[in-house]
Amino acid sequence: MTLIGFYLRFSERLDPSANARLLALVQALLSDLLPGISDIVPGYVNVYVEFDAERVSRGQVERWLKRHLRALSGAGVGRQVEVPVRYDGIDLPWVAAQTGLSVEEVVRLHSQPEYRVFATGFTPGFPFLGPLDERLRLPRRSNPRPLVPAHAVAVAGNQTGIYPLPSPGGWHLIGTALVPMYDPHRAEPFYLQAGDRVRLVRAEGPPPALPRAISLLPLEPRHPVLQVEEPGLLDLVVDQGRRMGGRLGLAMAGALDGRSARNANALLGNPADAPLLEITLKGPVLRVLSPVVAAFAGYGLVPLVNHEPVGPARSFALRKGDVLSFRQTGEGVRGYLALAGGIESGVFWGSASTDVRGLIGQPLQAGDVLGVAAPKAVRAGFGFHQTALPAQVRVRLLPGPQYSPEALRALCAAPFTLESGDRMGLRLEGPEVPGGELISEATPLGALQITPQGQPIVLLNDRGRIGGYAKPALVHPADLAQLAQLRPGQRVCFVKPGSFGHWDTEYTVA
Repeated sequence: MTLIGFYLRFSERLDPSANARLLALVQALLSDLLPGISDIVPGYVNVYVEFDAERVSRGQVERWLKRHLRALSGAGVGRQVEVPVRYDGIDLPWVAAQTGLSVEEVVRLHSQPEYRVFATGFTPGFPFLGPLDERLRLPRRSNPRPLVPAHAVAVAGNQTGIYPLPSPGGWHLIGTALVPMYDPHRAEPFYLQAGDRVRLVRAEGPPPALPRAISLLPLEPRHPVLQVEEPGLLDLVVDQGRRMGGRLGLAMAGALDGRSARNANALLGNPADAPLLEITLKGPVLRVLSPVVAAFAGYGLVPLVNHEPVGPARSFALRKGDVLSFRQTGEGVRGYLALAGGIESGVFWGSASTDVRGLIGQPLQAGDVLGVAAPKAVRAGFGFHQTALPAQVRVRLLPGPQYSPEALRALCAAPFTLESGDRMGLRLEGPEVPGGELISEATPLGALQITPQGQPIVLLNDRGRIGGYAKPALVHPADLAQLAQLRPGQRVCFVKPGSFGHWDTEYTVA
């Protein structure tokens, strides 16, 4: 699977009529989906179309888009929705001071307009509302908060929004929504949709409770094979990821090192998208309840059967009563444990992948039981040579949507060091990279997003689906698996894209 994409730009600024036309195109595309399209993510002024280059060519995608653009007619009118808001945000006095208004004037100006939902994203159900009254417009925080509380109502630039879930954020907090924007247990998980017309009504009352995570693993598997005696650091059931959910803010999720995950399944003859276990740094202790053939591929750990190590990248038999555990290797971060027949799991939005931030599934806990979806007899002992990880990773770059020669020179001038990382992204230390703010738009997989301080963050599977910072470069899709295995303190060198050709990332719609 090779996911790439490009943008269709409808306007240069917030324009309700252009946004309505954009959303009409999205609806038309969704009703006539081209095989190989993996996501369609509208922003304020453009729409990002992502596709699997192994299933469909760029030329086919462009012809499909042009056909629907020629047939595009008038846009529909969105629903009218009211959202009760308690104006108690921690930044409300600061916003008043910065704008020269009283707190009461800020509240009145914020709650007066009928807003348009230009897009949803960043996190599941996050509504991007606008336009904001000119008197309330302030730039984003120069240093985003690591955690904004759920239901926070915030402003930044020409927009206002509501954080459905706890998440990082650089907007100014002025209130609390009294209805949840996202709840995976509801028949319709998303309270607002792009195109809706919204009034924020001043109200009092308690904030809603944070929704509970939904469970995807069955309580009683049909064919139980492994029981968790001790959980590891982060053990997640994953597959190839969630598709067509970016317009709603759903994370792609799925295996970060897709190559290793596919190899583990291939050793057992499983389909490439069969659910399996992603294990990070410290593995679980699992007791075998019934015989099964398993396979492990990836890095960071070595499987142990009754304390005896299993060779790397191979399948092996487990008998009832065996104990499967893992030993750290110090090389790499993530490995993948597959079971013959695949792990039995429910699905949400077409995928069994756990999305912790989106409250879809949860990491393995003591007492959990894993079952096999479709038991089958396979031989153990198959393996392949797994390439050792390099001490210093070299990563190819492609031009990003906000490409600039200055940014590319800075990215390739010297090695960067991984400061910290998770499934959302990798924060790198190194030379300062030119960036800046922009109108919020979709965030491609592997984009290098630049913070206001000039620090690059490589965006991974669980990234926010819409963001407002420059993305001057993209990681070559074939090199993402290497980044999924980086440890803090490791160095990475970016390679100039000149020898890899130019990749157009945007078209303008006339």
